[in-house]
Amino acid sequence: MEFTIEKIDHVQVAAPAGNEQAAIEFYAGILGMKQVEKPESLKGRGGAWFEFGSYQLHVGVEAPFSPAKKAHPAFQVNGFEQLQAHLAANGIDVKNDDSIPGVARFFVFDPFGNRLEFLKINL
Repeated sequence: MEFTIEKIDHVQVAAPAGNEQAAIEFYAGILGMKQVEKPESLKGRGGAWFEFGSYQLHVGVEAPFSPAKKAHPAFQVNGFEQLQAHLAANGIDVKNDDSIPGVARFFVFDPFGNRLEFLKINL
């Protein structure tokens, strides 16, 4: 092969139109991701972009909107237990899952009903 896929640049989740503030409150306010400016040519489409580490998460507007209840991004977390407690303290339902040996993980839903996974590899 003459090519290799090197890394994920960004993941995108969908939201209904007009919910940018809810996305900012959740992804920046609660999860601590940094909100980044969208390119001028894309601002008219709505949504919001966020950055964490060397990756981005884009919240895009979708009409008609349907949340991703099964498909999801998964985030490896430092401070796994602290994040669980922080989410619970902010009224977010945390669903633990121990179905993968050696991996602690939990799922939450963003304000739009999209499933998100957070995990810690137990070494």
